[in-house]
Amino acid sequence: MVPTLDYLLDRQISSQWRGLLTALAEEFATQIGEDELRQLMYRVGCRFATAHALPPCSSTADLANSVNAWWNETDWGYVELSDEPEYLRIAHSCAPLYAFGSAALGWTPAFLQGVYQTWLSALGADGLSVVQVSEFDENAMLEFRLGRYPG
Repeated sequence: MVPTLDYLLDRQISSQWRGLLTALAEEFATQIGEDELRQLMYRVGCRFATAHALPPCSSTADLANSVNAWWNETDWGYVELSDEPEYLRIAHSCAPLYAFGSAALGWTPAFLQGVYQTWLSALGADGLSVVQVSEFDENAMLEFRLGRYPG
């Protein structure tokens, strides 16, 4: 990652949780396979979203404002949404997933996938699925898409 961005993301993670979350992630990885960890984090994201429901939204811009208000309040980065012909693009930047350590970046994004799936389903996106289409990149961004996917 860009050194400045790396520094800012590191500062975003509270030192009181950094060691605990990294140790927890390392222990999980020794006990549970990556597919199961993704499923676990997805379910945690669903539970989180259910506990923190979004208000009704009438447009993509309204949805982006509601989601960003929540992420801003909790220091979980920000999202950019865009309507594409076949899907809704969800680009989430600066999520503090490094709190679990870089080795956990293969499964921790499923938390956000579960959050977005639950929020969007509650807002009426029945029959549509949120899928992760990128890894946590050098710009600390993850891309998800809401659309019709087999599965």
